[in-house]
Amino acid sequence: MNLPNKLTVLRVIMVPFFVFFMLTDVGGAANKWISLVLFVVASLTDLLDGKIARKHNVVTNFGKFMDPLADKLLVCSAMICLIPSGKLDAAIVIVIIAREFIISGFRLVASDAGIVIAASYWGKFKTVFQMAMIIVLISDLGGVFDLIGTVLVWIAVALTVISLFDYVWKNRQVLTQGGM
Repeated sequence: MNLPNKLTVLRVIMVPFFVFFMLTDVGGAANKWISLVLFVVASLTDLLDGKIARKHNVVTNFGKFMDPLADKLLVCSAMICLIPSGKLDAAIVIVIIAREFIISGFRLVASDAGIVIAASYWGKFKTVFQMAMIIVLISDLGGVFDLIGTVLVWIAVALTVISLFDYVWKNRQVLTQGGM
């Protein structure tokens, strides 16, 4: 297993620990900071695995499949964990997770038709803003950061919807060639 794939697996392994510290009170006030560190480190593995894989030409089918899955697992878990605290509205989380299910289904249909769909810049921007939003919301620093968090939430939602439409539009041939 190459380094990018190990980083992807590490990200998946970190998710349950992140969720544990987000939803329990085992570490008391430190839980927030432990969760934040775990999320930031996991997010950085997302940045690194792709760069390393492309730079050293070690892109694998495992990586193509698991990297987006690991991202979805990390981000969706974080957003779900933020609902009980009131930092993120459930409706927003549903919209974002619904987009992920739609795109995953779309990719599955495309794959069955032998069509490979590359990630778009809109999708990458969406992920960056979602991760930044989560970091600000977990940090819960108050003051101007509350406003920054709110702005990041709405930018993340907008990019989520834009990236969905962009993805479907650019790959609309899947709707006819993919047996839909």
